[in-house]
Amino acid sequence: MIYLDNAATTPVCPEAAQAVLAAMTDGFGNPSSTHGPGRDARQALKAARETVAASLGAKPEEITFTSGGSEGDNWALLGACRLMRHKGRHIITGLTEHDAVRKTADFLQSQGFEVTRLAPGPDGAVPAEAVATALRPDTVLVSLMLVNNETGAVTDIPAVARAIRAAGCPALLHTDAIQGYMKVPFTVKSLGADIVTLSGHKIHAPKGVGAQYVRAGVKLPPLIFGGGQENGYRSGTEPMPAIAALAAAVKAYRADRDAPGRMAALRARAVDTLSAALPDVAFIGGGAPHILCLSLPGYKSEVLLNYLDGAGICVSKGSACKRGARSHVLEAMGLPAKVIDGAIRVSLGRFTTEADIDAFCQVLIRAHDSLYKSL
Repeated sequence: MIYLDNAATTPVCPEAAQAVLAAMTDGFGNPSSTHGPGRDARQALKAARETVAASLGAKPEEITFTSGGSEGDNWALLGACRLMRHKGRHIITGLTEHDAVRKTADFLQSQGFEVTRLAPGPDGAVPAEAVATALRPDTVLVSLMLVNNETGAVTDIPAVARAIRAAGCPALLHTDAIQGYMKVPFTVKSLGADIVTLSGHKIHAPKGVGAQYVRAGVKLPPLIFGGGQENGYRSGTEPMPAIAALAAAVKAYRADRDAPGRMAALRARAVDTLSAALPDVAFIGGGAPHILCLSLPGYKSEVLLNYLDGAGICVSKGSACKRGARSHVLEAMGLPAKVIDGAIRVSLGRFTTEADIDAFCQVLIRAHDSLYKSL
């Protein structure tokens, strides 16, 4: 099997798997307990928070562990609007956001908030100039993803932050940085965002764990009430196996400093190979090193996926969350129906090799030639 669907989820790295086992066996204590095992678990929790904070250039107390990206996105939007509701009820977001943001914005709209949804530019990213034009004195939240999960388009979040400041607008800035984390260099200071959402299973940690950066001074309402864990934001006993695994995956990714460059080179290799062999191939979006969205207009993506799957190659039609529905991202970009219907997403990870990319290209070229006869 050749796995090229890392934007959907990544295989768990050995370091993270070992951390899970250690936390479930040797380090099974409750971090809130005062005895020895509890103190050991509390120290492990502290170390994990410091590891994630350091990767972002943040303070440890600005990091809250979550169950993943959807929880983080929901908390960011719902919490920010609840916090800022006395200053206004206007939200700005994009047409190409993940459903965790889109559907939360829909809910907020049903609760009386006004939502401006901005269209992407030709490259798939929402222009900062469009945000600047849409800002109003009653805008309380701007939520835009850093890297689009379907096209790899990179939105200029620092420019968006500057636009908000220049307008003198009170809006908080949230970015879903899940696809950008560890692949596109940034710190929370360079982004200028108030809230940043991360997910572990996109960086070779297990599913079910993530982290939320909330800038010091931004007092979001608690996500879960209870015993006051996670600085009162998210009560409940911390899932230490998952948190330890996230920290281990972060350390492993940071140690592999060449990973983004390797992925960018492999992506370029695929583009060069396919461009030479398939004159009709269309490349969509781009910017991030690990996501390659392409289309064979006139073909059906489901047929291409089945052909590739039959050859042991795993790619996707788009976001794994769409479950067969037509991509709202590609529709928002205004692409022709033939391009949308023939689109597939190839996404790379730390462990992707040249042999993987070459095999994918060979099979896609074979699919192009073979399936053409049946069109």
